Amino acid sequence: MSDDLDDLKAALTAETPKPDAAKKAANLALAQKNFDALQGSRDGARLTTDRPQKGLFSGVRHMFAMTTTRGGLAATSALVAVGLVTLTPLGDALLTPRDVSDVLTRPAPAVVQKEVEAEPTEPLVEAPVPAPAPVAEERASDVAAQIIGGVVLNEAVSGQMRARTARPLSAAPQAAQAPAFSRLADDQIAPLPESSTESFANEPANPVKVVGEEPVSTFSVDVDTASYSVIRNSLSNGMLPPADAVRIEEMINYFPYDYTAPDGDEAFRPTVSVSQTPWNADTQIVQIGIQGTLPDVAERPPLNLVFLIDTSGSMNQANKLPLLKQSFALMLGQLRPEDQIAIVAYAGSAGQVLEPTPAGEKDKILNALERLEAGGSTAGQEGLQQAYSIAETMQEDGEVSRIILATDGDFNVGLSDPEALKTYIERKRDSGTYLSVLGFGRGNLDDTTMQALAQNGNGTAAYIDTLSEAQKVLVDQLTGALFPIADDVKIQVEFNPATIAEYRLIGYETRALRREDFNNDKVDAGDIGAGHQVTALYEVTPVGSPAILNDPLRYGIAEQTVADSDELGFLRLRYKAPGKADSALIEMPISADLTPAPDAGFAMAIAGFGQLLRNDTYLGDWSWGDAIALANANKGSDDYGYRAEAVQLMRLAQSLSAQ
Repeated sequence: MSDDLDDLKAALTAETPKPDAAKKAANLALAQKNFDALQGSRDGARLTTDRPQKGLFSGVRHMFAMTTTRGGLAATSALVAVGLVTLTPLGDALLTPRDVSDVLTRPAPAVVQKEVEAEPTEPLVEAPVPAPAPVAEERASDVAAQIIGGVVLNEAVSGQMRARTARPLSAAPQAAQAPAFSRLADDQIAPLPESSTESFANEPANPVKVVGEEPVSTFSVDVDTASYSVIRNSLSNGMLPPADAVRIEEMINYFPYDYTAPDGDEAFRPTVSVSQTPWNADTQIVQIGIQGTLPDVAERPPLNLVFLIDTSGSMNQANKLPLLKQSFALMLGQLRPEDQIAIVAYAGSAGQVLEPTPAGEKDKILNALERLEAGGSTAGQEGLQQAYSIAETMQEDGEVSRIILATDGDFNVGLSDPEALKTYIERKRDSGTYLSVLGFGRGNLDDTTMQALAQNGNGTAAYIDTLSEAQKVLVDQLTGALFPIADDVKIQVEFNPATIAEYRLIGYETRALRREDFNNDKVDAGDIGAGHQVTALYEVTPVGSPAILNDPLRYGIAEQTVADSDELGFLRLRYKAPGKADSALIEMPISADLTPAPDAGFAMAIAGFGQLLRNDTYLGDWSWGDAIALANANKGSDDYGYRAEAVQLMRLAQSLSAQ
């Protein structure tokens, strides 16, 4: 029994004409004749007006060009992405979350490495994938990101495809990503990361003290300069520095001043001057300067250096490990053949990279530096222990040994607590090996730990953000940084209540000592190297001045016996010769008739600069414009342009403060 469908099928079959084999053969022959006549030989190349597209991505580019709607573009892009993720081996890995350090240490795909090697001067910067523009405004193929093998590639303006970054499509949030590599040219400031775990060692500004109640001020000297470099780095990147990063004494001591050199065998010589306070006509500035002696460099003893280099994953940025290598290379040119260099690197584990090697073997030392790679976490304790052990094997009688720790301060494995670090370093410094710290990079700069290390290791702390700063610290000031002339240097000033009503020490908040610490030789203090200078400023208020801030006490204090003198105060300095246990004492009065030092105006301008950055309350209506004018009027001799740079930083701070 048939149904309607079978009937329809039978009817169609009946009406369909039978194939004609002869006619089919004739049609095929005619088609072949036309092809041969019109198209030419089958073996010859056929002409076409379409230029062949070169390169791996021509098909993808054609796809974007033919897409005329945003919806179509989004759909086709999604299909490509899904296909790559599901069909390629690397695509499967992209779906698995991973630690960011894995991305930094994983070798880049061959296509990326080839392009980077061909263009060594091109910085690698992170390039976000832009949204495609309508074809009517701009060809989608010129702006779309190409997704190949899990690597995001952005097309350059020239049309050449160049790898700009390699980042996983399932990367961690932006705050957890490490900044991409970039080549850091001389004096180029690397931008600060968006997230920050920085910490800085500081205390609230010193208060005004009443001389009748607390006539004695005691503090440790400080020759560090890290704070000024951090401030410069922040301002050069268009932002005001954190208030805690501003240590005014380190700003003032960044600059050289015209102090009288010591005579004979003296380790250093103090210079005291008195000037009118620029921000308060009713107070005065007492400037205390110390100039260290500069021995004949040719007669210096051999130097033993251990470079303790942080190679953790956080150092994987152009302004960290690469700049560190360049900085140490500059330093090598200042050493003598009999000096020795050893290198210890630390990350997940510590290890000796270079055995003690004569400084004359520069190629060997430079090759060891160049081989360093960043990756892993930071085993700070293990690195310090190994560095001290190596330094002890290098040292002989009469020689100087110093460990130079280069790090971003991100100690996260082992001995990471500043107090624990302090205790460990205190036990080690008696061996005669000094510890200095060089900071690199921003974002996770642990200034607190770096200060604890340097202060307790009888060394100095500096922050290097450019190759020019490396030149200043490791070349121009190398002798002072490495060769000590005085240990545990303390300053104490007793003010005369007959002439001075109030005073405040500008800066040195983290260097304050108790009055009784001055005569206690077991209390550690700062150290001075060959040729070093130290500058301290007190703002003092004379008796009877309308600038006195404190009212007299209702019940008063016991009447003090004051010598019939116009002295403003009395200065005492205490220090130890390197390696000695007992201190020596220098004393001198501070006379009221002392004249301003030649560089007093510039030192006061920098002091005002720091107080403006900290929003201190003692400046009244004194402004950025006043600081700039005072600095410009007192730049004096500025052979290396440090003072001119300071004026530019003041101008930047003025503009940023107005935003």
